[in-house]
Amino acid sequence: MTSTPALDERLPDRLTWWDTTWRVGVALLLGLVFWVFTAALLFPDPDQEPETWRGLWLILVDPLLGLIAAGCLLLRRRWPVTITAVTTVLTAASTVAAGAQTIALTSLATRQRWREILPMGALTVAAGLFSARIIYPEPGPGSLPLWIEGLVNVLVVGIIVAVGYSIGSRRALVRSWVQRAQTAESEQRARVAQAQTAERSRIAREMHDVLAHRISLVTMHSGLLSYRPDLPEDERRAAITAIDTNARAALTDLREVLGVLREDAGGSPLRPQRTLADLPELLDDARSAGTRVNLTEGGPDLTTLPETTSRTAYRVIQEGLTNARKHAPGATVVIHLAGRSGGGLEVTVTNPSSLSRDARPVPGAGVGLLGLSERVSLAGGRMEHGWRDDQHRLKVWLPWAP
Repeated sequence: MTSTPALDERLPDRLTWWDTTWRVGVALLLGLVFWVFTAALLFPDPDQEPETWRGLWLILVDPLLGLIAAGCLLLRRRWPVTITAVTTVLTAASTVAAGAQTIALTSLATRQRWREILPMGALTVAAGLFSARIIYPEPGPGSLPLWIEGLVNVLVVGIIVAVGYSIGSRRALVRSWVQRAQTAESEQRARVAQAQTAERSRIAREMHDVLAHRISLVTMHSGLLSYRPDLPEDERRAAITAIDTNARAALTDLREVLGVLREDAGGSPLRPQRTLADLPELLDDARSAGTRVNLTEGGPDLTTLPETTSRTAYRVIQEGLTNARKHAPGATVVIHLAGRSGGGLEVTVTNPSSLSRDARPVPGAGVGLLGLSERVSLAGGRMEHGWRDDQHRLKVWLPWAP
């Protein structure tokens, strides 16, 4: 399955240097906040000098351990459990390391693996109690009971885990969206390929049905000339004319081979496709189905139009009406025909978006215009379609041989 680059970029396998840098920066900033808070508890008087070992530890060792913990974050994606454990142990002896440990535990929780989260959560609670009771106990008689401190630590760890778990859930959801989009894209490509294959198979049938008939006539008349050298002059001239006419028509059909015969889905016998001579009936059917249709003609004499071009033009109008019914029910469809013999026929089908609030677009496979484009291309024409100023326009130019 071919992935979609624009979607894959949302879920990078490796963090950029900026992603890593700002995470380490946040960890150090959090650690600094914890360090200042702890220093304020140990030294409420700003002029007091750190005479105890705890004061020296806070000033000298604590920041160093915090920097080590922040550096460990660079490897947290490679060894998430190990890095979380190391930063948690460092947190027991360093308040600055608490920022890095918070980032590491949050990252671990995004993996949504409780066999990893629960042990690391318990270790975090234990490290917090060790730091609060042994390394940096609150001075004075007003310290909190052990069970309250433990409850506070459990609550803080629970919040960190909940945040990380929610981030992991969002990432999993985005990944599922990406996979669905990639699957839908792959299925769309398969539908397009299937439509192209079906259209080419249909064209192959048309080549057999149309060209075989004309070539057989050429063969019959040429054989007549070969086996009857004593033919009267008028019959000889008629045979040569028939050969020339059918050979030219065969070449035209070969280049513009479009629907002469089509087999219905119900397996009914093959029948000729319709031409612009059947356009009034097509418009009447559309109007009876509730579509408002306006037809304007720029003066072309459609009776001189080649049959294959007429069939293609009919198919263009039919597809335009079908698209309007599917995607803009209730809208007025404007059909314009213009051109001249020796130049080309221009067919334009225009409709606005649906004007009816109650109208519901009919879902489609999205391959009708693809098949039509292939028909027009094989007929030697050009096709363009799209929305402009809230109007959908299907415009086709077809050659009109004199």
